[in-house]
Amino acid sequence: MSILRTKLFQEIFETPLMIHPGKAKAAMIGLGGRIVDGGVVFSEDGIAAIDHWVDPQAGILSGRMANRMERDGHLPFDIVNGVAVIPIEGTLVHKGSYIGQSSGETSYQGIQTQVALAEKSPQVRGVVFEIDSYGGAVAGAFETAEMMRRLSAIKPTMSILTDFALSAGYLLASQARQIAMPNHGSAGSIGVITMHADFSRQLEEEGVTVTILTAGEKKAKGNPFEQLDAVYADDVRGQLEGMRKSFAEAVSAGRKGRISVADALGTEAGCFEGAEAKKLGLVDAIGNPNDVFAEFVAAVNRAR
Repeated sequence: MSILRTKLFQEIFETPLMIHPGKAKAAMIGLGGRIVDGGVVFSEDGIAAIDHWVDPQAGILSGRMANRMERDGHLPFDIVNGVAVIPIEGTLVHKGSYIGQSSGETSYQGIQTQVALAEKSPQVRGVVFEIDSYGGAVAGAFETAEMMRRLSAIKPTMSILTDFALSAGYLLASQARQIAMPNHGSAGSIGVITMHADFSRQLEEEGVTVTILTAGEKKAKGNPFEQLDAVYADDVRGQLEGMRKSFAEAVSAGRKGRISVADALGTEAGCFEGAEAKKLGLVDAIGNPNDVFAEFVAAVNRAR
């Protein structure tokens, strides 16, 4: 297996994801031909990509990106009459030393950097999270949500959906004081997904035998060269359910009584358009994103 295929497996298979199933399908459309002869076929989907500020070094523990920007006096977001606009768009990944999108991905590291600077900056009196995301990785999502919730306790915040806030995208959206969305956008998908690829029959047909040598009974559980063990599959489902509960708890904490943990779990990872999303307590208002933004900016400035 090539290095590229190994990386693809690490990112997609046997990894918990808070991503809309449609985006998981889209990933398999693009990558299927590299994994299975002839590729795979699902429904279409896609998100555009925009590149922004990039730091040559990774690592999140020191807050290196935020510290460097603060020293340079650089704020990596637009400010409109005291309101910072932080985009959360495309597929969400854990570590990525850049601000904004790179090849259709926004990193939690980049979002955290912007949130930290918005919290500290005296120029920022309020924050809008502009969200259009189907979600992404679990790793880094809850820590980012916690930072956003802390910011919301200090300064006025609002999540404005320009289209979708699903799965991890909704987790982050729910941490603002208010959420608004267009009538035909979509919010929710409070759930977790992972995928397993079984290549055992393909290898058998090609006359290839893979011998797996391990130390530790569970070391190779879930590998792609053998049929999925039923006991292991149940273990994974239990882990995913635990993550879904944590997801619902974080949403409830961010929404402050507007949706309970039980109600969040009761959505069963469904995706909801405007009126239904508001009825369920997933969002607070339905409206044109530009109009909602203008109203928020005006409200922040009236409160000065």
